[in-house]
Amino acid sequence: MRTSTIGGAAIAAALGFAGVASAANATEWKSRSIYQVMIDRYALTDGSTDATCEMHEFCGGTWRGLLNNLDYIQDMGFTALQISPIVKNIDEDTAVGTAYHGYWPVDNYALNDKYGTEQDFRDLVDELHRRDMLLMVDVVVNHMAQAFDNVVPPKVDYSKLNPFDDEKYFHPYCNVTEWENSTNYQDCWLYPYGIALADLATETTEVADEMNKWIAELVANYSIDGLRIDAAKHVNDEFLPGFVEASGVFSLGEVLTGEPDDMCRYQTLGLLPGMPNYLDFYKLNSAFNGGSLVDLAHIRNSGATACNDTLALGTFIENHDMPRFASMNDDLALAKNAMTYVLLNDGIPTVYQGQEQHFKGNGTPFNREPLWDSKYNKSAPLYTLTATLNMVRNQAIKLSSDYIPTPSKTLWADINHFCLKKGTSGKQVVFCINNKSSMGDSYEVSVGGFQPNDEVVEVLGCKTTTADATGNITMYMGRGEPKAYVLASFLDGTGICEQTNADAPVPDNGAGALTAATSMLLAAVVGTAVALLA
Repeated sequence: MRTSTIGGAAIAAALGFAGVASAANATEWKSRSIYQVMIDRYALTDGSTDATCEMHEFCGGTWRGLLNNLDYIQDMGFTALQISPIVKNIDEDTAVGTAYHGYWPVDNYALNDKYGTEQDFRDLVDELHRRDMLLMVDVVVNHMAQAFDNVVPPKVDYSKLNPFDDEKYFHPYCNVTEWENSTNYQDCWLYPYGIALADLATETTEVADEMNKWIAELVANYSIDGLRIDAAKHVNDEFLPGFVEASGVFSLGEVLTGEPDDMCRYQTLGLLPGMPNYLDFYKLNSAFNGGSLVDLAHIRNSGATACNDTLALGTFIENHDMPRFASMNDDLALAKNAMTYVLLNDGIPTVYQGQEQHFKGNGTPFNREPLWDSKYNKSAPLYTLTATLNMVRNQAIKLSSDYIPTPSKTLWADINHFCLKKGTSGKQVVFCINNKSSMGDSYEVSVGGFQPNDEVVEVLGCKTTTADATGNITMYMGRGEPKAYVLASFLDGTGICEQTNADAPVPDNGAGALTAATSMLLAAVVGTAVALLA
């Protein structure tokens, strides 16, 4: 096993700054909203937007390009950044392309010079912290990589890997085929074509100790505030808590499952502090593609029961591994509803680059479009929506220390609607999503969440209304648009909805309107729906 290429004095100096990064604990991360960046596809160093890109190959994005274009992210209100892995990857162009994404490591102790210099990276971190933004770095713990000629078993030259330069540090070759068998998916090798992902024996003391030493140095040396642990489900359970503890920072570990017991065990057993919320992810996608929002409400309840802390889960609807939301249904109103849920839900909102531009790429690598194709359009409907929603969330956090730790309350859920109240009375946000699409009909619904006679503003349309004697407000629904309501006083000094109009029925778009009797029935059903969800 080769040793660190960082000198002893540098390590000592780096560890001296460990407290800077570790200040960003779980409580701090819960108050942040994350924008996820794939470095190679975010921005070119020269800022140009006309470069073409072969999707399997390097496209040229750099840390310096990201540094030069942080305003695009901060102007949407994001307070944290998640970036793809930073260590050196293989150089070969394989049968499945190049390592543009950063998930094929070959040397843990060298930075990826495809993205720039060490100074470029340090400058990026410094600028993020100057802007009071946190940095989360993706790390690979399951494997190291080498090009593969597709003749099994893979002929890996382990001497080229650092620090694990011997076959003894890896599991013997077998291909993952049994996705429900933990022995198989933790001890066998992933991705058996084009690239050999040699599976690290993280259950051994030598490998675990080295990984813990490496991550402690990496975090301290570069003042990293948090980690996303790639393929956390594919390493042995016992490795994870020691690795997280060694890092000294909050971590989201990738556990790809939609089953509460499978995912939540990582919290209840103390293996991980947080995970990307795949429970919500699958139900959200289903609800917006012919399914029911009641299923989303139910999985939230199941997660709250099975997990220790759903507020430490990362809410998302897109990431670099999954087909884009718009590849399944490109209706803009549905995308707005999905974005509203992600940013106003309990947990840590995470938005993947290009989601705010309504990118439509399907599976990998087509869901990794270069962001410069959008010309960084700040007038795009989802960009402006995201900015408003982040402003609302950030204002709620500013106004009340109880906003984040107070779990949201379901007000109403049925096949087509899901309404929640987040925060304590006086500082609350009431939001409603629906899956009716832009062809949705026009109708009225009464939903609670406020006190009698409260003056309220619907912030996505800048419409004013007044709560009735029971604290209910009338939602004027139409064209499938989401709704988000706050007290008028909530907006003081924010610049949100500086001009408003009185709320009123939405003109019908020809899809047909609900009758008044049906609207009244919907309002009456609210109490029943909530009872069913208890």
